[in-house]
Amino acid sequence: MIFQAFFAALGQMTDPRFIRVLWRGVALSVGLLAALGLALWFGVESLIPGAVTLPVIGTVGGLGIAATIGVILAMALASVFLMVPVAAAFSALFLDEVADAVEGEHYPGQKGTALSLSEGLADSVVLFLVMVVVSLLALALSVFLGPFGPMLFWALNGWLLGREYFQMAARRHLPRDQARALMRRHSGTLWLAGTLMAAPLSLPLVGLFIPVLGAATFTHLFQRLRNT
Repeated sequence: MIFQAFFAALGQMTDPRFIRVLWRGVALSVGLLAALGLALWFGVESLIPGAVTLPVIGTVGGLGIAATIGVILAMALASVFLMVPVAAAFSALFLDEVADAVEGEHYPGQKGTALSLSEGLADSVVLFLVMVVVSLLALALSVFLGPFGPMLFWALNGWLLGREYFQMAARRHLPRDQARALMRRHSGTLWLAGTLMAAPLSLPLVGLFIPVLGAATFTHLFQRLRNT
């Protein structure tokens, strides 16, 4: 069932509605990270003097340039880490469009109701925090686990992503308590499906597609599990 849902979602990835959500998430993420980088750059330029005079050593110049280079390098490194979770958070604002596309194509008689703006915003914040916190935790533990670190990353992210994506799909059709009850009943299946979504997060560019692919996959899973 998991692979049927995954390949059905993968087969629809060229749908213009999927591509619009993907590019919106990436564009907003790039814009946000660029704005943060510029803000830090101007902040450093205004706060750090170009030169300082130290006892014994004398005048030391070039501090502003060194700090600016440090900020650029730090933002480049942070962008590699933050790009996927930030893109996931922005994409989550539009994942109802993905679910609509899947249900319109495959389940025309069972289309759900889009979540409210506040619910979509809350889901996007939760998804962002989940991905950042779990990634940091897995990164920290990987120091002690060595080659088993990626497996921990996949397992932890798989559990949390499975929960979040399934709830997004289920709450289009069910009240929150019923969606959670259905999620608990199929927790093992959802964990495995979430792990399938989490594994590509190790690949920086491929990870950008995961929010859209995950939303589509779990929409299929919900439709197949709702009556079981």
